Amino acid sequence: MSDSKQWYTVCSVNDLVENSGICALLEKDDEKQIAIFSLPQQPEKVFAVDNFDPIGKANVLYRGITGSTQGEPIVASPLYKQQFSLKTGLCIQEEAAITAYQARIAEQEVQILL
Repeated sequence: MSDSKQWYTVCSVNDLVENSGICALLEKDDEKQIAIFSLPQQPEKVFAVDNFDPIGKANVLYRGITGSTQGEPIVASPLYKQQFSLKTGLCIQEEAAITAYQARIAEQEVQILL
């Protein structure tokens, strides 16, 4: 099996809500849930991370509050409020992490590299 990554379309830019998240279901990967965030004030514009909160043990991160800590874009879990970097996936407060995916907008579609 090849280790080469490919861009996959997960939604249209019209599906995004500015400064908020949505959830996409990846059928390609055993129905994995990905949280996608639209942050127009950031150079990257869109971010994609696992939707599963490893501390709260639930698929809820797309409902988290977005913001920044020392210039780092973050999402705060709606359960226990731990903050995860949208660039690296690392938790700011605890030794925990989620997977962060490279995301882009191409021809009005949001794509992630898998």
